[in-house]
Amino acid sequence: MLSIIEGYNYDIFISYRQKDNKGDRWVSEFVEALKTELESTFKEEISVYFDINPHDGLLETHDVDASLKDKLKCLVFIPIISRTYCDPKSFAWEHEFKAFVEEASRDQFGLKVKLINGNVASRVLPIRIHDLDISDLKECESVLGGVLRGIEFIYKEPGVNKPLTADDDEKKNLNKTKYRIQINKVANAIKEIISSIGQPIPQKEEVLKEVFKPISVSPKNNKTKIIVATAIILALIALGFFFFSKILKPSKSIEKSIAVLPFKNDSPNDSTTYFLDGVMEEILTNLQTVKDLRVISRTSVEQYRKQTKSIPEIAKELGVNYIAEGSGQKSGNKFRLRVQLLKADKEGHLWAKSYEQENPGAKDYFSIQSQIAQAIATQLEAVITPQEKRFIEKTHTANLDAFDAYLKGEFYRKKETKDDLETAMKYYNVALEKDPDYALAYCGIALVCNESLGMGYLSPSEGIPQMYIALMTAQKLDSTLAEVHLGLASYETIKWDWKSSESEFQKAIRINPNFSEARAQYSFLLSQIGSSEDAMAQIEQALKLAPYDPVVKYLYSFDLLYFHRYNDAISVSREVLKIDPNCGPGLFALMFALHLNGRYDEALEQWKKSYYIAYPGFVHAFNQGYNKAGYLGALRLEADTLVSQSKTAYVNPGDIASLYICSGNKERALDCMERAFEIHDINVTGLTLPIYDCLHNEPRFQALCKKMNLPIK
Repeated sequence: MLSIIEGYNYDIFISYRQKDNKGDRWVSEFVEALKTELESTFKEEISVYFDINPHDGLLETHDVDASLKDKLKCLVFIPIISRTYCDPKSFAWEHEFKAFVEEASRDQFGLKVKLINGNVASRVLPIRIHDLDISDLKECESVLGGVLRGIEFIYKEPGVNKPLTADDDEKKNLNKTKYRIQINKVANAIKEIISSIGQPIPQKEEVLKEVFKPISVSPKNNKTKIIVATAIILALIALGFFFFSKILKPSKSIEKSIAVLPFKNDSPNDSTTYFLDGVMEEILTNLQTVKDLRVISRTSVEQYRKQTKSIPEIAKELGVNYIAEGSGQKSGNKFRLRVQLLKADKEGHLWAKSYEQENPGAKDYFSIQSQIAQAIATQLEAVITPQEKRFIEKTHTANLDAFDAYLKGEFYRKKETKDDLETAMKYYNVALEKDPDYALAYCGIALVCNESLGMGYLSPSEGIPQMYIALMTAQKLDSTLAEVHLGLASYETIKWDWKSSESEFQKAIRINPNFSEARAQYSFLLSQIGSSEDAMAQIEQALKLAPYDPVVKYLYSFDLLYFHRYNDAISVSREVLKIDPNCGPGLFALMFALHLNGRYDEALEQWKKSYYIAYPGFVHAFNQGYNKAGYLGALRLEADTLVSQSKTAYVNPGDIASLYICSGNKERALDCMERAFEIHDINVTGLTLPIYDCLHNEPRFQALCKKMNLPIK
């Protein structure tokens, strides 16, 4: 059934958690009572979308957008706000509540509408059935972008917190509310919203008749007054046509999405580029903590460092409505910076400001970065919560030399080569020499260890203890950093503690909702433990925030492998390798996808490239094996050769296991995976990849998965 307003599919969408409709079926009873009330409230028949038997996290199709796009095209969205509804990882929260807010914010009427009485109301009409914890209340308000207002169906007695029902005695209810009255309030509130949305736009002539009333004139000087009045009216009519055409157009809410381009170095010396990069990234990080903004990641804007494209072109490619850019220089004891904010469809700036400091200290830099971030957020009319404001204004170190060394560490860490990671580690340690309480420097060390473990540059016996000490110290110094929780999530994965890892990822994302790396890594974890639908929801968010980030994209390609979408995984992996031809994980994702797709000749080329890069200086036997026994022989002999060399140099057992399983040698693959488990090789989690599907009935494989708490399909 269509909506009473053309272009919409339903008038009302009711969103709830399945848990809240079990037992007494409260939601179903509420919906039936509301439908009856609506029949006596509206002259027209009102359409209501209510999925009577939902399955949280499951869809009618594999495509969230395709499944809910039409149904969410409605006038009023009613979330049944309970203790279980306030769960950011639930299906109803992510794909219904948040999705409607985003959709309505962009449509012709906007999320908020002006009522006939002059007040303003949201098209989200919450129905509260429980008192909420403060944290849950803040979660709701962060999505709504304001105070949670709604109609309460809460029955209260001392020690009781349950939904109000039709049978409850209002005399015992501390709120003194009646179920029937609350239903009536909901129907009336819906009518107010829909009636205000559906008000016909007056034609210009009708408006003018209301504004300009007939003028009575006295007989004296009649002719002169008529001429003057006529002239005034004509002038006002002319102005009216100009202004009313704009006033009467429905306003459309613009998404607060922004990209911060790499700052230009105005110094004659390129050696200070790292410093401006660090300042730009601090501003970016501060903006990312504001939940009301969507902020593109640093890696996705890097390609525009020497940009020749116009601001509208860049904004269109990144999918944002605003661009911030800046330039500056650091020379001796002087620092100068200029930043401006531009709207995507215009070259002119919305806001600009210059900053200059003589002999600045670290606090001065942090203060400038904080001021810039808050100024930009204010210009975009973003809501900054007190907690977000505190984070933005935080000073991470008072030592300028420590800050300088940390920025250099970040600069080299993001290059991800073995030499660059070692250089980054040196700079982080310099930062700690200058300031032993610098939590971010400890986070940097932990991230270097994690990346080195994954790439095989460090053995688990070397890397894991270093990573643990750095993370524990960082957590003790500042547990509010999203980077701390990202590191802890990776560490819990090494311990095979999937629930704790998931919890840490969620904490990192709550602190920084624009943290694309955390969302992408979280998606990979969810794929590994069998939550593929939730994994796709996270990776889709990460891709919106970081459309050109090779890390996000190669993790997306692995997610696609878990979905058995091998052709898509091949395409995405190749996009990664266009950005970074030597990206190790991107090469591995491509070779697995080609192998699983039966394209063995192409796969062999990727096997060779991957292992030549991962193990430089080693003897490789791909060609020799291929000459003897073709594709399978090439993989088998390379695996045997690496096993031999692993006696004198570290080789990831998981990498050898991949060769054996793809060559058809199940027993040797299991030997390697058991060895990987023993030494806590970070790559052993690859057991759940589709290349190991052939082992699912093997007792050794099942025993190994059980030890690691990994699900077996």
